[in-house]
Amino acid sequence: MIEDKASRTALRVAMRRAAHQILDDPKVLDDPIALPILPVEAERRLREGTDEWQTPSERALRAFMVARSRYAEDRLAAAVHNGARQFVVLGAGLDTYAYRNPSPSLRVFEVDHPATQEWKRKQLERSGIAIPEGVQFVPIDFERQTLQEGLAGAGFLLRPVSFFSWLGVTQYLTRDAVLATLRFIACTGPGSGVVFDYSVPRASLGPIEQIALDDLMERVARAGEPFRHFFDPPELDALLREIGFREIEDLGPAEINQRYFQNRRDGLRIVLGLGRLASAAT
Repeated sequence: MIEDKASRTALRVAMRRAAHQILDDPKVLDDPIALPILPVEAERRLREGTDEWQTPSERALRAFMVARSRYAEDRLAAAVHNGARQFVVLGAGLDTYAYRNPSPSLRVFEVDHPATQEWKRKQLERSGIAIPEGVQFVPIDFERQTLQEGLAGAGFLLRPVSFFSWLGVTQYLTRDAVLATLRFIACTGPGSGVVFDYSVPRASLGPIEQIALDDLMERVARAGEPFRHFFDPPELDALLREIGFREIEDLGPAEINQRYFQNRRDGLRIVLGLGRLASAAT
């Protein structure tokens, strides 16, 4: 994050989710709010420049981003069925789940950098998107405040079963910061869980994937948000178990494609193994 600036990568992610609504059929993530929440100029650019979003690399990146959101919402639905009453969106950006939440009893806490959260609230107001009663904004500057402190101040309770969505964030944090967050989640009510995505080390990728990763890392670094950490899947599994998680699922491109992109006429799918999805519960 650049101090006092809203996240530029958060806008690009939101634009890709919105592009999915108008370019892809069938939808992996059906999100009627994805377009209205965008800034006016971003929506105009998306509608008038669709070719920009149909290159092979953009389609593959969009596929991963909509799949990770769909996966998080699928796991959340299962968690709510099993008694989860609090949902925490870490690094919420322009995520829209809270504004189309089908579970009235679920409290939603949106955690983000203050500048990004202020920008989002302006977009919600501009678009006329109502903020439901059960939504709590939690602005946290992690240089000055911990996640636990921020959530406690917003009324989050440690003992109820809770679910956390943590998408597009771990890559930008230090290893210590990632592990500290996972340890906090593991200390919430028994049965609580998390979904997150992560990037794998460059050395584990093939030559074409390395080129794609280098390009992606260069672009986000130019936006002031460089990648900082990567995990090997076996290492991550061991760390999650050591922290206290027991129900662990880790999905690579083949598993994600099988779950969400089978039998599509438009050919939308994940083609590179730069990122993976993980879920874990205590």
